[in-house]
Parts: sequence; structure tokens; C-alpha cells
Amino acid sequence: MNALATQTNTALRPAGGFDLSPQTFEQALTFSQYLADSDMVPKDFKGKPGNCLIAMQWGSELGLKPLQSLQNLAVINGRPALWGDAVIALVLSSPACEYVTEDDDGHTAYCRVKRKGAPEQVRTFSIDDARAAGLSGKQGPWTQYPKRMRQMRARAFALRDVFPDVLRGMPVAEELQDMEASNAAGAGEKHMGPAEVVPQQLPEWPADRWAAGLPKWLKGIADGKPLDEVLAWLRSKGAVTPAQEQQLRAEAARQQAPAPAAPAAPAATGAPTVDAEQLAQRMQACTDTEALYELGNLMDAVTDPEQNRRLGEIFDAKLAELEAA
Repeated sequence: MNALATQTNTALRPAGGFDLSPQTFEQALTFSQYLADSDMVPKDFKGKPGNCLIAMQWGSELGLKPLQSLQNLAVINGRPALWGDAVIALVLSSPACEYVTEDDDGHTAYCRVKRKGAPEQVRTFSIDDARAAGLSGKQGPWTQYPKRMRQMRARAFALRDVFPDVLRGMPVAEELQDMEASNAAGAGEKHMGPAEVVPQQLPEWPADRWAAGLPKWLKGIADGKPLDEVLAWLRSKGAVTPAQEQQLRAEAARQQAPAPAAPAAPAATGAPTVDAEQLAQRMQACTDTEALYELGNLMDAVTDPEQNRRLGEIFDAKLAELEAA
């Protein structure tokens, strides 16, 4: 206490303020204890002086003051990380940075950065990227704030690539939260200490929904979408059984094999009959992406090419609208 009080009394600044940043290890221990006893620190630091001390050290290496460190550092699945707003603050305060600009056209987020003496660099993250990563429609921020999440991803790519020296190789917290390796409980909170890793529990794909969607997924593969990306998206919505995966792979391999010159096989007996106009109206009235994807699975039952094309345009437009909301 005496050492810290002495430092406080002698650290007056010309502007009339003072700095509580510890100067010795003993002062750091004392300050950590005060912080842990305070009601003004994030709950995961309260009563944990060791976490406070380590957070202050991490922050010091990045140029953050002690209280800034506690507010802007997180440990997610055992890895220390910075929240995106702190990342851009550190970069903008660096003399190496000339500018950082961000925008979003409703489909793709752009982050343009320029380091002094170097050309401008641009990084992007789009709805398609989110879909391929199994993030689009995922419960939580990706459903509630998709535009903001795209911005954070584009920002993380740009700033980590162009300013690794400023960030000292520190990852971005929003990026770590989305890693498929684990799903940390309370991942939306800023915290220190080991995170509880909870495996994602999703119900298996119902047989009727699987059968209805299979033609559409196979069409996507035939149009050039990698089979593994299709499987990743399917697993983000439900557990794919070994039998279902085997069926998808077998059907995909069969449709990619050279076919004899003959008329296309007729539709399977019992295929549902769909009214194209009615389906279009239901898509336009849709209020969530999950319901929209279920309606999209019915498009293959519309055999008229012009109607099918129009339904595809309505589907894509509505999906962009829901994800931008």
C-alpha cells in the first residue's frame, strides 16, 4: 500500500492527473489485489488477483494501461485475445498506420488499410464466406447482427496481416469465438481464466427434410460447390448421420460420372407438386433464414426453367435482406 501510495503521490502529471500504473513487481501485486477487490472490474476478474496481474502484463506489452487491459483482453479456449475495437484503436494510434476505412455493401464487408510507405491493402468478408464457414444463420450474433460480424472478420484479416508488429501476433477475440474446434460457454463475455468448452449438440437431420433438400444440395455440387463445404453447412444446421453422408457422397459421385447420351430420367415417383406462385409469396413473406432455406428446398419440385430461375432470384434477394437486417 505504502509503495503504491508513494507512486501515486509522486506521479502527478502537468495536466493535473496521475497514473496508477505499477512500476515494480510488488506494486503490481498490490494493485492487482485492489482491482480484484473492486466492484468496478469485469466479473471474471473479481476476486482473482492472479488474473488481473496477467492481464495487466499482456496489456503492457501491447501498450495498454492496466484498466484498459482488463476491459479489452479476453481468454477464449485458453488463448489470450483482443476485442476488435481495441485492435483498431491500437493500430490507429500507431505511427505506422496512415488510415483504416471500413464499409459494407449489404453483401460484403470491406476493410481498407494503409501502412506508411506501403500500398493500400484490402480484406473482405462476404455472406458467401460466412455461409461457407458455417456461420450464416448460426444462433447468436451471426443471426442478430450479421453486418457487424462481417465487419469484425474483415477488420481482423486486414489488421493482423498488415500490422502484426503493432498487435504482437495477438489474435482477435471475435474470430476465436467462431472457431469450430470449440464452443465456449459465455463466449460473448470478456473474461480471463480457462473457459468451459461445451460440445455443440445438434439434432440429427430428419429423414423427410434430408430427402427434400438432397436434390438442391446435389445441384449445388454439380454447379461447382465443393462437397466438403456443403457438408460443413449441413453440419452447422444439424447432425449428419454416417448413412446420410454416404448417400450424399454416392449421389454426388454418380452425377459427376459421364452419362450416356439419353434423355434425362423422369422425376422420382411421388415427388411433391409445388405451386410456383404460392412458393414465391411464401418466400417473400419469410422472416427468418431457417424457414427460408426450408422453402428453398422445394424449388427443385418446380420443373419450369423460367419459374425456377425466378424463384432462385427471389430466394437470393430475401436471404440478403434477412442477413443484412
